[in-house]
Amino acid sequence: MELENIKLDINFVRSQFPAFEDSLCKNWSFFENAGGSYVPQQVVDRLNKFMISNKVQPYAEYPMSKIAGINMDKATELFANMINASSKEIIIGGSTSINLYVLSNALKYSLQPGDEVIVTNQDHEANISPWRRLSEVGAIIKEWKMNPGTAELEIETLEKLLSDKTKIVAVTHCSNIVGSINDLKKISKLVHEKNAIIIGDGVSYAPHGFPNVKELDVDFYTFSLYKTYGPHLGLLYGKEEILKELPNQNHEFLKDSYPYTINPGGPNHEELSSLIGIYEYFNEFYNHHFTADNLELREKIERINEIISLHEEKIANPLLDYLNSRNDLILIGQKKIKNKNRAPTISFYSDKISSKDLSNYLTKNGIATRNDNFYAWRCLKALGINTEDGVVRTSMVHYNSEIDVTKLIQVLKKL
Repeated sequence: MELENIKLDINFVRSQFPAFEDSLCKNWSFFENAGGSYVPQQVVDRLNKFMISNKVQPYAEYPMSKIAGINMDKATELFANMINASSKEIIIGGSTSINLYVLSNALKYSLQPGDEVIVTNQDHEANISPWRRLSEVGAIIKEWKMNPGTAELEIETLEKLLSDKTKIVAVTHCSNIVGSINDLKKISKLVHEKNAIIIGDGVSYAPHGFPNVKELDVDFYTFSLYKTYGPHLGLLYGKEEILKELPNQNHEFLKDSYPYTINPGGPNHEELSSLIGIYEYFNEFYNHHFTADNLELREKIERINEIISLHEEKIANPLLDYLNSRNDLILIGQKKIKNKNRAPTISFYSDKISSKDLSNYLTKNGIATRNDNFYAWRCLKALGINTEDGVVRTSMVHYNSEIDVTKLIQVLKKL
């Protein structure tokens, strides 16, 4: 099947998200999706049903409790399948930041003074600070720096940093400022040649297509479920053979019960259960665009990813073209989306006015966005941008439309 011939039905997609009919939201063009996406009706329904019927301690034998436990397990299993993992490799925690701090604390026991940890200056701070703190146990922190002229992480620079002392490499799959998609599969191969562990941050990648973690061959991978059309939770994947050997970070009686060992306090019950709604939405998405067949869930996700990618390329490139035509607006990152080289996360700033004033101007004209460093202050600092004023970031997902982009360009033309 030629997926290029299947066009995303934007009217169907937007009909699944109640926000676009809400009186407060419906007159806005929403460009702050990298900070958090709206949720489909299926997630709302699942959350409401749990709060009404199953808001009890799960896993007992009475029906309200039993159903709660079944749905929590089902949500974990479905998300594992969507990213090609097993349920024993999935941790659902409060946020990506929490998950990575807990993981860092578990991994520190495997380090010796003088071992090397590599971080980047392109990442969100969630995938930098936990690893930099390993200097407290004697680790040497090395920084994989972007090329300041292109804002790209170059593989050749990493190769020079890697050594026989490298134990951990933490890198973003997609920058939440630059938008570029890094070749995580190639990076994983280089890191594993040094017998080191790689942690991939997929927070800015996963909203545009759930990854195949086995194909990437990462040891750990994380993303925020509230940016992939769900509630405020974070998902952490870890290879089972590594997870089962990590020291327990949870209650003593759970010391042999991975992956709960890396999830102190456990997941939020009702929000975990509502993740079934994300699966239900994408299943309906698939059935609307494709003829029903017997494909496995991961195969369906691959097809969904492809037509979402084509749609996002179609709506984002006109904005990239326009920004690149303006001498007074400085675009960060690659100038065109082609073959999934970047996400539709588009950051820019002006050489005439502050990012704060530019953001306020857009907001007054019905464009929901903001200025900030978006917790990637090291990235902005490396690019010579004021980390307090930051940049304006216009981030799209597959429910954004050509109408949204046209409106944004028209507003910018009046600037």
